[in-house]
Amino acid sequence: MANSFALKTFTALSDLHPNMVNLKIIGIVIGKTDVKGFPDRKNIGSERYTFSFTIRDSPNHFINVSSWGSEDYIKSLSYSFRIGECVTIENPLIQRKETEREEKFSPATPSKYKLLLSENHSMVKVYSSYEVDTKLLSLIHLPVKESRDYYSLTDIIANGHSLDGRTINVLAAVKSVAEPKYFTTSDRRKGQRCEVKLFDETEPYFVMTCWDNESILLAQSWVPRETVIFASDVRISFNKFQNCMTATVISKTIITTNPDTPEANILLNFIRENKETNVLADELDSYLKESINLNTIVDVYTVEQLKTNVKTEGNADPFYGILYAYISTLNIDDETTKVVRNRCSSCGYLVNEASNTCTICNNDSSGLKSVFLSFDMLIDLTDHTGTLHSCSLTGSVAEETLGCTVNEFLAMTSEQKTTLKWKFLLERSKLYLKLVSSHRARGGLKVSILSCKLADPAEASRKLPGQGHI
Repeated sequence: MANSFALKTFTALSDLHPNMVNLKIIGIVIGKTDVKGFPDRKNIGSERYTFSFTIRDSPNHFINVSSWGSEDYIKSLSYSFRIGECVTIENPLIQRKETEREEKFSPATPSKYKLLLSENHSMVKVYSSYEVDTKLLSLIHLPVKESRDYYSLTDIIANGHSLDGRTINVLAAVKSVAEPKYFTTSDRRKGQRCEVKLFDETEPYFVMTCWDNESILLAQSWVPRETVIFASDVRISFNKFQNCMTATVISKTIITTNPDTPEANILLNFIRENKETNVLADELDSYLKESINLNTIVDVYTVEQLKTNVKTEGNADPFYGILYAYISTLNIDDETTKVVRNRCSSCGYLVNEASNTCTICNNDSSGLKSVFLSFDMLIDLTDHTGTLHSCSLTGSVAEETLGCTVNEFLAMTSEQKTTLKWKFLLERSKLYLKLVSSHRARGGLKVSILSCKLADPAEASRKLPGQGHI
């Protein structure tokens, strides 16, 4: 048995002391940070690299492990294993940790020590799940904090500013995981972010943001509406722009996926029992969002070319294209303009506000459950060749474009809405469009926006028609 083998061969974390040599430790990785480089003070002009991780070998014992070395060594070691995998560590250096200073940035652990890995003397080996006893593997489902020591999402929202800047524990279900977004900072460092939407019995929507690659990789493995997480030591902050409380995964954070605790099981039962009801809004949102794969749209056009192409086609079939343009009209801060409207929960179409009924289903939409709020706005797009008027920006595409939900938008002040508007009016955007000839639409052209994101200037100048692309 692997477990009896481990007992004879490996030193338990609970037995560690600084004078030990020729150590061999086994544990499951429960947390991990990204690789970082720092200027090497001993060798001016060169860099040293580091990353850290946390391993556990029993319910009550886990410890932080740090490694420093050359870029090749550190990156190779880091890429060799992920959170949830079992590793053995040979010949680490045991050091007494400076609790107050180190746990400011690292996960809090019950051990008085930390482990250091040396490029020349230490070794890490990864074991497959088939080689490891299930008792060790099951530790990945135990939170590192007491199972009742957490805030509900409604408690976080209710406490508001008093929690701003604090690190707390959160137990919640995963509602959705967005695709990672990659960016380059002003000092040319590459970064990424991933937004995870959470919910529980008390609150239908709460945002947690991951900024490091390790937590993003973990988040990508979560199945929406089937996964519960216990996130220890996430930072809570008030997002002034979105006017709401949010959580951020930091270097102290350890996230336990599908924790094996009574509280997590109650929440899991709740999301299973309410899955059919709760998934309705998601299905309708997908219905409103065009199902076409954006990767299949590759041709770049100007406004003039789009107008000409659709008229030349002369039929009702949709025409797709990419446009680099400025949003020239975005009346989201005009109180007289309707930006959010009710849609029918049965078919997804707009509800007639005068009769309060769905014109497609002819259903009375006075009941709370028969309608849902959705962005529904018309914007103008302009490039150097002309303007596309009254382009439709709706549903989740509008949410992704503006970076907020309908409820968050409705909670904004007029000043915040104006700030949001000018974020787009001053910048060139990359837009994926669906165009259809329609005698009822302005200019005989109905334009639906499938995706709208701020454009990379170099990409836009390289791909603009007239620049050698078309």
